[in-house]
Amino acid sequence: MNLFDLSDQVAVVTGATKGIGRGIAERLAEHGAKVVVSSRHQQECDAVAIALNDTYGKGAQVAVGIASDLEDIDSLQRLIDATLDKWARVDTLVCNAAILPTIGPSKSTPPDFFDGLMRANVHHNFRLCHMVIPQMVERGEGRIIIIGSADGESPTPSRMAYSLSKAALAHMTRCLAVEFAPQVRVNLVQPGITRSAASEPVWKNEQVLDSITKTIPLGRIAEPDEVAAAVIFLAGSGGKSTTGACIPVDGGSARLPATTESGDQIEEIFEPDHKFN
Repeated sequence: MNLFDLSDQVAVVTGATKGIGRGIAERLAEHGAKVVVSSRHQQECDAVAIALNDTYGKGAQVAVGIASDLEDIDSLQRLIDATLDKWARVDTLVCNAAILPTIGPSKSTPPDFFDGLMRANVHHNFRLCHMVIPQMVERGEGRIIIIGSADGESPTPSRMAYSLSKAALAHMTRCLAVEFAPQVRVNLVQPGITRSAASEPVWKNEQVLDSITKTIPLGRIAEPDEVAAAVIFLAGSGGKSTTGACIPVDGGSARLPATTESGDQIEEIFEPDHKFN
């Protein structure tokens, strides 16, 4: 038995057109899954789906793009409805999309920003999970994989609201795993800083990158494929005995206390429209 064979699976990935999400979508397709590529812009979803079909399709359609916005609950329902219309089921849901952190201290966090972030990152992901759970339970099998963050384990001073939302997702994972076992396995992957477009200001600044990697036991930031590898394990037969787990892909950084110095350095390099004071 191939522990990582995802043939005949239908997988939905939110936030799948760049960075970690695209890496996950590519590896799911590589291992045999049919993949629904979703993000806010239909044109970007279509472009990634075409690339996946060209690379992994072998003349068949293995990917389709369906736009959705984590801030719009109705669009998430349309995403799942369209997937069921297309492929009749969702075997694996990867909740990757998130509102990325605006940098700034908790004392200055605008109430509207906090409310919107928690609504999208926590409430809407919770609702999205419940959009797929009934048909998973009915079939007797399904997998939900939530992409959290090392910030949910060891928060940095400048990203309190984001850290809180990711910590909530970790506990939501444990609760859903207990409630819907044995039919549905629910797990969370916790990346640390990962080389992607969202973190580009960090890893392209040599001074900041050097300071951050000194705080990571493995001495480097993660790559999108390394996060995707954890997802492939959880989606495949190799993960059949894993549920309610929070799997770190952070070089060991969440096991150490966050430093104010590294948080301050990250805060300094973001543009003014990405922070509040």
